[in-house]
Amino acid sequence: MTSPPDPRTDGTSPVVTQRRAWTTLVITGLIIGTAFIAVYVGLQRSPQPSQLPIAVASHQLAATAQAGFGNTVAVTEVASVADGEAMVRHGDAVAVLGATSPTTLTLDYAGASGFSESGAARQLAAGLARKAGATVQENDIVPLATYDSRGLSAFYVVFGVTLSSFVLAQGLTAATAKVRLRHRLYAMSGFAVLIGVIAATVAGPVYGSLTAPFPLLALSLILLSAASAFTTKALGAWLGPAGIALAVLTLTTIGNATSGATIGVDLLPEWAQAISGKLPPGAAVRAVNNFGYFSGAHTVAPLVILGTWFLAGLGLVLLRQRTAQHRPLTAEVGR
Repeated sequence: MTSPPDPRTDGTSPVVTQRRAWTTLVITGLIIGTAFIAVYVGLQRSPQPSQLPIAVASHQLAATAQAGFGNTVAVTEVASVADGEAMVRHGDAVAVLGATSPTTLTLDYAGASGFSESGAARQLAAGLARKAGATVQENDIVPLATYDSRGLSAFYVVFGVTLSSFVLAQGLTAATAKVRLRHRLYAMSGFAVLIGVIAATVAGPVYGSLTAPFPLLALSLILLSAASAFTTKALGAWLGPAGIALAVLTLTTIGNATSGATIGVDLLPEWAQAISGKLPPGAAVRAVNNFGYFSGAHTVAPLVILGTWFLAGLGLVLLRQRTAQHRPLTAEVGR
């Protein structure tokens, strides 16, 4: 005997549109799109340095620089240009300003700090020299990698790892009824290792765009993927579609825009500076650049931040699973 066709799939029954189903998606898309444009374009409008770290050799020049630069620069007085260069090479200053004669200033800067930060230091030094009727001799002592001429490779690698990890976690969240939790966790963990190694291989040995030692580069990107995926999974598990939207805003939009890879951290507005290094993309950019250009200085904190996001996400996912399992039992006891 032939079974009657399913009225939901035979193509003859009309689909009843639920207004809330599509309006929620439209509103969410508008919010995400507007936020993406507002944050990225807004930060690019007129970036101004704020407390840009510059080392200055000699007390007199440091006093002159502080008076001339004002709050745009955080002046650190050093005993010699060599001491300032050491700060630049370890990422403690963007540049060191010195003087070889009353009419000649020297500026040794880190191009690896990014075009915006090193460019700001160069412009400020040039302005100070003009006021004093002097000239500036510039020297890039920490240059960008040959195959990263614009200094944007870290941004694109971090953005790619973050986005792919988010997409995976979003898909696994939607497949909750088809994939057991432990298999979803295995998938995200395995993916983090694979995408981290692949991204490090392509950007490092293959293209030569990121100069960090391969194991450390891969470790940074693996932690970034795990932090992004497990955070997205946790937000989706607890908040549903709203959690996925929140993950988009936090990770791929605000996180990448304020990471400091396209606009130096010291040229971001105060609110962006406050959160930049605390979000996974910003922490990853710092780890990648510090391992690659600044002898691994100041990398412990970014790695700890990435690990914290990963472990917090994992913990929240497991907690959500536990509460979901106990809920039927609690309801049964209450009857």
